[in-house]
Amino acid sequence: MASSFSLRLSLVSLFTLILALVWAGYGFKQESERVTAGATAAAFPDLYEASIAELQTGLEKGQFTSVDLVKAYFARIDEVNLQGPTLRAVIETNPSALKQAAELDAERRTNGARGPLHGIPILLKDNIATLHSEGMNTTAGSFALLGSVVPRDAHVAAKLRAAGAILLGKANLSEWANFRGIVPSGFSGRGGQASSPYVPLGDPCGSSSGSGIGSAIGLAAAALGSETDGSIVCPSSFNNLVGIKPTIGLTSRDGVVPISEHQDTVGPMARSVTDAAVILSVIAGRDPRDNFTLAQPPVVPDYTKALKKDALRGTRLGVPRKFFDGVNSDVVAAFNASLATMRALGATIVDPADFPDFDEFVASNNETIVLNVDFKVDVNKYISELVEVPTGVKDLADLIAFNIAHADEELVSPFWTDQSQFITSENTTVDQAFFDAVAADKDLGATRGIDATLKAFKLNAILLPTDVSSTPAAIAGYPIVTVPLGFLPADTPLAPAEPVRESGPNQPFGLSFLGTAFSEFDLVSFAFAYEQATHTRLKQLAFAEAIPKTQLADVVGR
Repeated sequence: MASSFSLRLSLVSLFTLILALVWAGYGFKQESERVTAGATAAAFPDLYEASIAELQTGLEKGQFTSVDLVKAYFARIDEVNLQGPTLRAVIETNPSALKQAAELDAERRTNGARGPLHGIPILLKDNIATLHSEGMNTTAGSFALLGSVVPRDAHVAAKLRAAGAILLGKANLSEWANFRGIVPSGFSGRGGQASSPYVPLGDPCGSSSGSGIGSAIGLAAAALGSETDGSIVCPSSFNNLVGIKPTIGLTSRDGVVPISEHQDTVGPMARSVTDAAVILSVIAGRDPRDNFTLAQPPVVPDYTKALKKDALRGTRLGVPRKFFDGVNSDVVAAFNASLATMRALGATIVDPADFPDFDEFVASNNETIVLNVDFKVDVNKYISELVEVPTGVKDLADLIAFNIAHADEELVSPFWTDQSQFITSENTTVDQAFFDAVAADKDLGATRGIDATLKAFKLNAILLPTDVSSTPAAIAGYPIVTVPLGFLPADTPLAPAEPVRESGPNQPFGLSFLGTAFSEFDLVSFAFAYEQATHTRLKQLAFAEAIPKTQLADVVGR
C-alpha cells in the first residue's frame, strides 16, 4: 500500500515537473518574442524624426523596404489627416506610390541605390505638377483645376523622380499659394483648413502649410514647398522645421502654379539641415524652360559639403534691429540668446546692423504692384499650357467666375469667402508703373538693402527672427535658411480659434540666416553649425494626438 502510494506520488511529481518545464518554456518563448519584438522595433528608425540617412541605412541593410516605408507613411497620414486631430496636411496620396516603391526596391537589389534619395518618400505641395498618368492632381488646392492634365512633371519633381525619390502625395496649402484673398493660412477648397501639430487648431502658417505639417510629424521623410514671400520659411518656423528658400533661379519654377516669376522659388522643408541640403542638391540646377535659372553659377554645389560644425568660426553676422518692431518678446529673448551661442561658436555679431534704406523699404508698395500684375500674366500662361482643363477655366477671369459659381466649395462661410486678391489682380495691366516697381524692388531689396548691409558691416550673413525675415529676401530674390529657434512658453494663453489660433502654448518659432544671391552654401553651413550646437527641434514634440502611432515595426513582414 505504501509502495503504491509512493509510486503514484512520484508519477504526480514527475507530471508536475514536466508541466512546470513546459509552462516555463512557453513563458520563456513569450518573453523572448516580446523582447525580440521590442528590439526589432528599437532597431527601426522612429518615423517622427527619422533622417534620410537613417532611412537609407535601413533600406541598404534590408531591415525594411521602400514598400514598407510607403505603407507606414500612408498609415500615419490616415491616423491624423482626416481623423483624430484632423490636421488636413495632405490633399491626396499617390495611387502609384506602392508600385514605384516596389520598382525602386527591385532596382536597389539589382543595381544598388541611385543616390541618397533612392526609395525615399517625399511630399510635394499641391502647386507642383506631377504626371497626370500616375493618378495625382495638381490644383493649387482649387476645384477649378481638379482633373486638369499637366504637360509633364514640374522640373523639380522630375529631378526628385530621377534621383529615385517616391512622390508620396500632394500636401495641402493656402489655396493659390495664399493669393486668392484674405483667407486664413492653410485653407484650400480641396483640402479644407489645415492646422498646427503643435497647437490644437493652431495656425500652421502658409502657404506651404501641409508641407510643414507633414514634415514636422513624419508623414513623409521631407517635403517641397514654394515661396513668394514667406511661404517656405513661415510654415517651417511654425512647424519646427528647417526650410530653405532658394535664390530665384537656383531651382526651376517650370510646372509650378505661379504667383510671380520675379519672386517664386521652390525649396525643401525638412527636420534637419542635413536633409534639406540633400534635397536642395538634387532639385537645384538649370532648366531651359525657366530662363531665371540660366543666371545661376555653372556648377551647382553639393550642399552636403557645407555641413561643418565649425562653420561659424571667424564669421561676421549682422542683426538689423529695426525689423524687430512688434516681434513677440519671447521670440526676441530666444533670438538674443542665440547670439550668445553663435559668439561661443566663434562668430562676431554686429548688432545693430541696420539696412541703410530701411525707411524707404518699409514705405514701399512696389512688391504689391509686382505681384498683382505678375499673377494675372503668369497664371493665365500656366493655364494656357495645360493639356486639358475639365472645368473649362481659361484664365483668371474664369477662376473668379468659377469661385462664385461654386461658392459652396470655394467661398465657404464664415472664414473663407474672400477673393479680393484675384479681383485686384484681374484689373491690372502691364505698364510702366509695373516695370518701375520691379526695378525699385531690386534696388531696395538687393542693391541698397541686403547687399548694402552686407558690404557696410563686412558681414557674411544677416540674422533675423524668421517671423520678420521674408520680405527683404523676397523682393531681392535672395536666399534664406531657417532653423528651429524656440517655443512660446507652456503658459502662453490659447488664442481664439477663428478658425485657427494665432498663438498658443509651445508654438515653435525659427531663426533665419539671409545672404546675397546664390549664397546658399554658406547659409547652409552657418545654419548647420547652429543646429548642431543647439538641437532645438526635439526640445518640444507635437501635441500627443497629432503624433501618429504607426511605425515600421507595424508594417514590416505584414
